[in-house]
Amino acid sequence: MRTTVNIDEQLLRHAREVAVRTRRSLGDVLDDALRVLLATPEGDAVGDLVLPTYGGSGLQPGVDLEDKDALAHLLDQDSSPRAAG
Repeated sequence: MRTTVNIDEQLLRHAREVAVRTRRSLGDVLDDALRVLLATPEGDAVGDLVLPTYGGSGLQPGVDLEDKDALAHLLDQDSSPRAAG
């Protein structure tokens, strides 16, 4: 269906870039974007990212996320087999 809408200039530029990069029409990109927006349950804030969590008890004692060298050392020490996932 053909219609006329006003779209923010930067949003339109970004949508066109996505269309070129994915080799789709601008209309298809906009259709997909609207589908995602309209599939969001009513009342949920659009743009909020919710990451799934799977059990666990949070950070292990002594782990400092700001110390990348210590984290690398801890990861190197952990040689226990883990399931891919």
